[in-house]
Amino acid sequence: MDITTTVLIIIIVLLVGGFIVYFFNQQNKLDKNDSENVDSSTRALRLQAYERLTVLVDRIALPNLISRVNQNGISSRDMQLLLTRSVKEEFDYNISQQIYVSSDAWNAVKNLKEQNILVVNQFATALPPNATGLDLNKLLLEYLMTDKKGQLHEVVSEVLSYEAKKLM
Repeated sequence: MDITTTVLIIIIVLLVGGFIVYFFNQQNKLDKNDSENVDSSTRALRLQAYERLTVLVDRIALPNLISRVNQNGISSRDMQLLLTRSVKEEFDYNISQQIYVSSDAWNAVKNLKEQNILVVNQFATALPPNATGLDLNKLLLEYLMTDKKGQLHEVVSEVLSYEAKKLM
């Protein structure tokens, strides 16, 4: 082998090595950008989930729910069914958000749903059979104004807000 062939082989090896190094550097940059995009996308999805759950909490808060679904002239039993069905439908509509939020946040939302249904059912059962929906609503609103446990929706909203702020 003469010197020209050896120099030519060294140049080819250096070029191939250079291309390999360049290729791996470009791939690492792409992987890093993809990772940053995934983190950014994930954060955006998680923030949207906290937003949706905050809206859910507001919608199933008993004072808001009562004012939204109130109907004149219906029985307390019909109002009970209307309130509990509305809570369940709102919750079911947003159930997929649990995959984006912490288990503590999701459990807080789930507990609010269950507590609201329990409270509505307990007060509806305590009323006489001829009670109206208005009677049930008044009883529920009186409870909410006098019992701190009735304000669970505010605590859940604070939990969601706190966790969302940690993501920002």
